[in-house]
Amino acid sequence: MANVIKLRKGLNINLKGKAPLEKADVKSTGLFAIVPDDFVGTKPKVVVKEGDNVKVGDALFVDKKHPEVKFVSPVSGKVSAVERGERRKILSVQVVADAQQDYKDFGKKSVANLKREDVLSALLEAGLFAFFRQRPYDVVANPEDAPKAIFVSAFSSMPLAQDFEYVLKGQEEDFQTGLDALAKLAPTYLGVSSKQTANALTAAKNVTINVFDGPNPAGNVGVQINHVSPINKGEIVWTLGAEEVIFVGRLFNNGKVNLTRTIAFAGSEVNKPAYVDVLVGQQLTTLIEGNVSTDKHIRIISGNPLTGFKVEKEGFITAHSTEVTVIPEGDETHELFGWIAPRFNEFSTSRSYFSWLFPKKDGYVLDARIKGGHRHMIFSGEYDSVFPMDIYPEQLLKAIITGDIDKMEQLGIYEVAPEDFAVAEFVDSSKVELQRIVRESLDMLRKENE
Repeated sequence: MANVIKLRKGLNINLKGKAPLEKADVKSTGLFAIVPDDFVGTKPKVVVKEGDNVKVGDALFVDKKHPEVKFVSPVSGKVSAVERGERRKILSVQVVADAQQDYKDFGKKSVANLKREDVLSALLEAGLFAFFRQRPYDVVANPEDAPKAIFVSAFSSMPLAQDFEYVLKGQEEDFQTGLDALAKLAPTYLGVSSKQTANALTAAKNVTINVFDGPNPAGNVGVQINHVSPINKGEIVWTLGAEEVIFVGRLFNNGKVNLTRTIAFAGSEVNKPAYVDVLVGQQLTTLIEGNVSTDKHIRIISGNPLTGFKVEKEGFITAHSTEVTVIPEGDETHELFGWIAPRFNEFSTSRSYFSWLFPKKDGYVLDARIKGGHRHMIFSGEYDSVFPMDIYPEQLLKAIITGDIDKMEQLGIYEVAPEDFAVAEFVDSSKVELQRIVRESLDMLRKENE
């Protein structure tokens, strides 16, 4: 019987523009790009050059420290550009897709007959190990490590998030095969929502199932780790996205790399929100053009509004994104006496707006404005009220800002990732960029401990 974990702290943010459970077609521009910055903690070394022809599954670049960790092309075609920035930093490797796709054959394999080293070798060779992340530091995992566990969260509670249960339909076999492969690497824990009923989730084999019931961020894998198997100093845990588990299953069942995702295209500025099938690294142009409001400034986000990354319409879908959202930028909004307006249509975590009188409102339209300047951080308990981990968030952030490494370690820095502070950042009256601060501290700690 699955373990049920009830969470009480958190905040559900009901935004307008959630994608209904139906699919829409979107054509590709034919241009794809793999961006090294999507894979935090790696130092890329490009192994192709402009003009080279590649198959689906061929390596585009590798990690300098661990060359066995490959980052592969999602399509077959010709390498059109190796884009570089300041100090020759690699920004992206771009590929123009062929009309007829050619796949590198890795061979079908029965996971049941494989040993741990066989599964790991297959994942490294096909470039799928690049999607594994590790705690501490929330970076691409090191294949030389032996993690104490692997965690997969099968749902997201973030606003406008993808419904994985809908995405899973028709892919149950690949998902189970992926879980079987993970179980060969380390004990695997699957986190599901109390609202999910799919048999492929609630009766998944070879994993330990934990049911989470509570508000956002209950779907964060970091929250689930904290409640199931907290990380102590010196311990390592690997994590993998639920749809990336399907990538793994496809590899063993079909012998080919298939990085197709079903993402939610959502947000208040999307004309017809829907689910669309795309490839990792696909250009956004055809998805955005003609499908969003044009009468105001907009922000396109690869990911959800709380943790995603701002991109241009000519940008590319980031490696781990399960949604593309579009919200108003807000920079053209001018409110006369806005601070004393009753604000019946504005979302608030307190009763300072009259919108609290309508708790069942269909959805709010929020823009990207900060609405206020940076202020001193005060210990008001507002972070703690939405932070469902057994960690003191305000004290931890204070230790991070002051650079007190010993305090950081005592307060649980090795357990957290930037996304775990997304809701706290949203409610923060001091307007502090909590996710950026946490990311920078993890990078600093990693360098100190190398």
